[in-house]
This record gives sequence, C-alpha cells and structure tokens, in this order.
Amino acid sequence: MAIEQSDGSRTGTPPVAQPRGSLDPEERRAALDEIAAEVRVCTRCRLWETRTNAVPGEGHADTEVVFVGEGPGQNEDVQGRPFVGAAGTFLTELVRSVGWRREEVFITNVVKCRPPGNRDPEPDEMSSCAPYLKRQLAVLDPALVVTLGRFSLQTFMPGARIGAVHGTVRAAEPTAGAAHAHAYAMYHPAAAFRQQALRETLQVDVTGIPAALESARRARPSEQAPERMKPEPATHVPATADHVTRTPEPLENPVPETPRKDAHATASPITEMSDDQMSLFR
Repeated sequence: MAIEQSDGSRTGTPPVAQPRGSLDPEERRAALDEIAAEVRVCTRCRLWETRTNAVPGEGHADTEVVFVGEGPGQNEDVQGRPFVGAAGTFLTELVRSVGWRREEVFITNVVKCRPPGNRDPEPDEMSSCAPYLKRQLAVLDPALVVTLGRFSLQTFMPGARIGAVHGTVRAAEPTAGAAHAHAYAMYHPAAAFRQQALRETLQVDVTGIPAALESARRARPSEQAPERMKPEPATHVPATADHVTRTPEPLENPVPETPRKDAHATASPITEMSDDQMSLFR
C-alpha cells in the first residue's frame, strides 16, 4: 500500500488514534499488506477473469475511520486503487471539508474487483470477498465505519434503506467484521453526479462524521468483549454538534451544479436511483 501516512497530530477530532489493541503500528501495516497481496491474486469468484487489477484498499494503518464503498469502477480497475475516478475526487473533497486528509482514513469496498460494465456485485461475489473485508476490519479495529451506498449499507446495517438512514449512526452489524464499531450511513459519492439534491445531501451528511466518531469512541468498551449487542436504533448526528471543534471547509472541487431555469426554485426532491442509473456513475 504505497500511500503516505499522516502523523495525526492536528487538533480537533483526528481520525488517527494512538496505537491500540494487540498489534503495534508495524504489525498492523504488515497484516494489511498481507491481506492486500492475497486480494491481488484472488480467484475466489468470477470477477478475477475480467479484472485488470484487484483493488484491496488503502489508507492509514492506525486510523479509526474506514470508508466502505461498493466495488471498483473502471479507473480503479486500471490503477488498482479505490475511489480514484470522479466519485473518488468528490470523496476526497468531502473528507477534506471536515478538516481531514484522505491519507488519514482507510478506504475500501465490499468487493475488491470490478464487476463487468460496472454492474451491481452479485450475492455470491460479495460472499466470496467478505472474508477479506472482515480481516481488514479486524486488523484496523475501527471506531467508525462510513458506509457509501446501499451495498455497503446492507453489510453494516442490514435491512436499512439509504433514503431513511443517511446521516445517522448506529452500532454496526457484529457479523460484518468491525466488532466494536459504529456505522455512519451516507449515499455513494457517485450519486451526486445523478441528482443535484444528493450532492447537497452528501455535503451536509459528511459534516456529521466527526461527531459520529466522538460518539463511537465513547461507546467502545474499555476492555473489548468478543461479542457485541444487537445493533441499536439509528440516531441522527447533528452536523453542528457542540463538541465538533473543526469548522467544515468549502469543497475545492465540488460537483458542478446543474443550472436551474428558475433561480428561486427549490432543490429537487431526492429519489432512489435504479441499478442501471447508478452503474453509469460508479
């Protein structure tokens, strides 16, 4: 994973924690590299037959925040890195808007190889890839998992609908691999290229992540038990929580707004996109 690591020394709510758990930073990095090496030569499902490169994920080995998307797109397949296309540029700007850097979090996907034509991943493909994600989460032991899109959402909040729970946090599904984490739901950044209203929703929802991290930190057991309670009901994290010390910065390269005929018109309502619509933007 050739990526520069931050020292996590800034003020506020940095996503990088002091060394914790049974692994020291070097051991954690080595474990992540070992998983990545296995992913790059994996043949567990049919996706290896059409991939250019597998995309294990990348980021800081000592982060407390993991972003989990759906699967690699064309640019990711070429480069072997997650979220490097247009949606990735927007995600980087969203992370930066709360005062963090991409290098301070870990970014990966539910499936590690690109589905042909950017189609939705099949259930057996997600099942085949699940052990890699679980192992990554076990090594990272994050406090917060940010779900990007509905496939990631179903992994960490089974049965939830993105339109109802975006911008909320709850205990993550224990079987997903992050045994002591909370999950924070967001739309996939690619959705912003389809609907202007979702662009604005993402910009608002991302500002709640630092508060969600603080909440998740407080909820972690002092001595981590092997099992977690069942997920609790979702609660909304206010974007302007009192204990968020960092003022969100404006996006440097926001998704261009769609011109409106009526300058006084209100934003269009959010509607769920079909699989075919989403596949155009992943």
